[in-house]
Amino acid sequence: MPEEIMSMSTESPPLQPRREFPGRDAALVAAATILSVVISAHFELNEALYSLTRHGEFLQLDELPVGLLVLLAGLIWLSWKRQRQAQRELRARRIAEARLVGVLQDNRRLAQENLRIQEIERKHLARELHDELGQYLNAIKLDAVALGEGGGETATRAAQAIIRNVDHVHGVIGGMIGRLRPVGLDELGVAAAIEHCVDQWRQRLPATQFQLSVCGHFDDLGEALSLTVYRLIQEGLTNVSKHARAGRVDIALERRTAPGGGDELRVTVADDGCGMGPDARGARFGLSGMRERVQMAGGHFAVASAPGRGCRLEAVLPAGERLPAGEP
Repeated sequence: MPEEIMSMSTESPPLQPRREFPGRDAALVAAATILSVVISAHFELNEALYSLTRHGEFLQLDELPVGLLVLLAGLIWLSWKRQRQAQRELRARRIAEARLVGVLQDNRRLAQENLRIQEIERKHLARELHDELGQYLNAIKLDAVALGEGGGETATRAAQAIIRNVDHVHGVIGGMIGRLRPVGLDELGVAAAIEHCVDQWRQRLPATQFQLSVCGHFDDLGEALSLTVYRLIQEGLTNVSKHARAGRVDIALERRTAPGGGDELRVTVADDGCGMGPDARGARFGLSGMRERVQMAGGHFAVASAPGRGCRLEAVLPAGERLPAGEP
């Protein structure tokens, strides 16, 4: 049978304890007792038992009911003691579960704060690269152009070499800035930033067909939610380039009305590549980060994949802002 991976980011609801009805159990015991008395009276079981055991008086078989009564009392006492022990264990388990819930909430808040600080540092680093290093590279390039126009074959070759190197470094820095901070996110919005990201992947993977579908308006999304949507698509395309060997990738971003009211965002990245099996550890690191982002945004995350059948990532996020803003 094909191996299929399905994982949801929603938190599973706590198991509801099974409701017990002590009155029903007591009624069953009372009914069984009355029935046994009626059957004993009808068939005269006590007399029959006496007639069977009176010949074995030397064995004191007629005292057997007393022993059975003591045994019954002992079993009742053991059952009561075991019930008390089970209640103590249940209380201890509930206390441990409550503490675990608190620890998980603290851990999620720490992860959320770490993600917020990480995005702030990325934004500041991208700004520094653009403002400082970019300006100096432009100045060096202008000086090299002026040097080449000044004359001399040696100077011209040196100037051209400087220009090529500056162009190369400038391209590398531009790629770093794009990975640190989505291009156009602050000025043009998340839809334009995603289109630019997909265009970059088209240039990197010319043999792969990328199809982008954007439906709805996204101008009112907060910075953190916009970053979450962008990072989901960015990480999904990164996984496609590293592991999928796909010929076609479909990316969809949709804003729609949620079943319970309000708006929600639906992000989908699907490919026709080789898919994933249980041993796809490399891709699962990226999936864990995506799942964590979706959980912190209060959404649902799902992965559907099988070897040879491609992979589909889907996230549903509430359109309301859940994450803190990127600026302190």
